[in-house]
Amino acid sequence: MAKQHDQQFKEEAVRYYLDHKELGLRGCAENLGVGYSTIGKWIRDYNTNDGTIPTRGSGNYASDIEKENARLRRELRDAKDALDVLKKAISILGK
Repeated sequence: MAKQHDQQFKEEAVRYYLDHKELGLRGCAENLGVGYSTIGKWIRDYNTNDGTIPTRGSGNYASDIEKENARLRRELRDAKDALDVLKKAISILGK
């Protein structure tokens, strides 16, 4: 699973690249411990979004209620998946 970086890290990584262009994307990425294509995407996002980099993940909810709703949706989805598996098992064993 890919590591999620927060917005502050991404913006500082872009600033690091802008301050050390002589290292190139690969050099900066290696120094920061991220992939060069990743830092390249952050730079593109930075340039196209007026100096900000959009982030996603568990910390990007407008409120605690939205975060709880997302957790409950995941839990419901998992429960439905488990129920489907059990239904299939019962139908196979019932034959």
